[in-house]
Amino acid sequence: MAPHPTGPRAERPAEHRTELRTGPPTAPRAGLPATIEGFAYQRVRVADGVALNVAVAGSGSPVVLLHGFPQTHLMWRHVAAELATDHTVICPDLRGYGASDKPAEAGPDTYAKRTMAADVVALARALGHERFALAGHDRGALVAFRAGLDHPSAVTHLACLDVLPTLDMWDVMHGTAATVGFHLYLMAQPPGFPEEFIAAAPDLFFGHFLDLWNNDPRSMPADVRAAYLAACRAAVPSIVADYRASAGIDVTHDEADRAAGNHLRMPVTVLQQDWGAALGFDARARWQTWAPDLTHTTVTCGHFMAEESPATVAAALRGLLAR
Repeated sequence: MAPHPTGPRAERPAEHRTELRTGPPTAPRAGLPATIEGFAYQRVRVADGVALNVAVAGSGSPVVLLHGFPQTHLMWRHVAAELATDHTVICPDLRGYGASDKPAEAGPDTYAKRTMAADVVALARALGHERFALAGHDRGALVAFRAGLDHPSAVTHLACLDVLPTLDMWDVMHGTAATVGFHLYLMAQPPGFPEEFIAAAPDLFFGHFLDLWNNDPRSMPADVRAAYLAACRAAVPSIVADYRASAGIDVTHDEADRAAGNHLRMPVTVLQQDWGAALGFDARARWQTWAPDLTHTTVTCGHFMAEESPATVAAALRGLLAR
């Protein structure tokens, strides 16, 4: 189980720059996979001082895939390859993760999901796409959710994998059952303590989640797992800042949208484990308040469903795109 977790619209950056990679992105460690086979890699400027590492392949209507914690864009390797047979598939590392830039946390906006969603819209536009389908897993799903609310004219279809919206996540976390989300509370603390705590044993910390949330270890080969750990090891401050935002400014943004009655206007698909039963809430009902055009499916695999059951995820995304 991996519970996670109307203000002004995020502004489009004034300038974007795309830098073609002549070789593969820097590998976390020699010999480890850092790329999705068959995908071309670029660095795309999405904001002042922020460029994203992005893998692109295929042709046809665009689909952007956003990874979760504690992973990189590599988590989409199977699904992305399948969708690229008839879509343009765009797989970035989120700001603060993987080989993308990791700006210092200058304030609550630096890693607000509103800011990260604006990155995604700027990325798509820089690649020539004003409108695109968007799917996210875990943290990436929270970014996708915010993009759907803030940029409804850009996001045509939306898929969120194994999360609740931030505001709902905090609503349902209570009592001893909330211990499964201890990391949410740890990384919500003021700057300093959580960063030092995690940096003291990063492989132990991030590896805990890679192991605990994976129902099928074969789905995450040792070299891929090592690549995730190396990427997280190099990104402790920005990962913590991402989570800290979800205990602060992201809640404020969700509260404003809930009060205004804002909702997702596009077709939405949610794939989720049945961890709602454990915490005593109805996940479908929670999502329905945000997404009137909702398909909500409970899956039997673990949290890392794009790796454990890529055929299920790809089929769900294709079903979404057909709506």
